[in-house]
Amino acid sequence: MMAAKESKTWRFDRRINMSVLVQIMFLAALIVGSWVNLQRQLDLLQRDVTQLIQSQKEFEQKVESLWSNSISHEYRLQALEKGTTGIDMAGGCSRP
Repeated sequence: MMAAKESKTWRFDRRINMSVLVQIMFLAALIVGSWVNLQRQLDLLQRDVTQLIQSQKEFEQKVESLWSNSISHEYRLQALEKGTTGIDMAGGCSRP
């Protein structure tokens, strides 16, 4: 009777051990899968950030170009205004 009880207990322990082993393997597979997915997401994020930085540099160059053109046009406008004002004043002064 004692031998039959021990064999049942041994089988029960073996089943638990096999169950634990299967669960550990499943957990390890989930961890590896999550790690691979995380690495893929990080690669995509790195690519997106690199593209964003490149786009920002291009935008800064365009803004800088527009700013320099704006300053150039402002000086030209001021020169035209001064020239127009000088002509009007000269014309107004020379008339009797």
